[in-house]
Amino acid sequence: MSIRHTTTGRRALAVVSLAAAFSLALTGCGDDGGSDEAKQGSENSANPSEPGTPPTEEKGEQQPDTAAGENVDPNAKLAEIRGDGLVMTIHQAKRDSGGFITLQASIKNEGTQSKNTTAWAGTETALLAKNPNSVAGATLVDKVGKKRYYILRDTENRCLCTTGIPPLLAGKTTSVFMQFPAPPETTTEVDFTLPTFATTSVKISG
Repeated sequence: MSIRHTTTGRRALAVVSLAAAFSLALTGCGDDGGSDEAKQGSENSANPSEPGTPPTEEKGEQQPDTAAGENVDPNAKLAEIRGDGLVMTIHQAKRDSGGFITLQASIKNEGTQSKNTTAWAGTETALLAKNPNSVAGATLVDKVGKKRYYILRDTENRCLCTTGIPPLLAGKTTSVFMQFPAPPETTTEVDFTLPTFATTSVKISG
């Protein structure tokens, strides 16, 4: 599996100064990690490293506009979740310098028909407008700290996550990444949710 990074250096500065404002206190965090849909108090952004030259893809292979880090073991499996005939394997959830978490995963269509990916972007109008066919709808929940963390974004609502994901063809796999503000160092496990998939617990490394 080949995975790419995208970046613009000017956006990375926003994460360090604003990431803390991105988390929201949960009210009544239940077994599902809380169900509040409150909006973020501010907008943030960060950037992974400079992309290399992507390899040649075979005909019909999925090619989203952005993808995640280069040093991820595709055989690593922190969690596996299912939804709508798809299987999402989470390979890594790592703390990075700068105060954020990078989560990297792959999604496979195990069915016999193409699957639409639009629901993964969530329902927030501002995010949908800037990040169609993305994984901007993902969230992390720190159940101990009772906080929900949203995808990092910049002041123009561009998410720091994989975007431009085409319909996922039967039997095909696409790689995705998401970056969130990091919970406190004492938090070693969070609940991860992406629309259309079940919620799962994920251990944080780094």
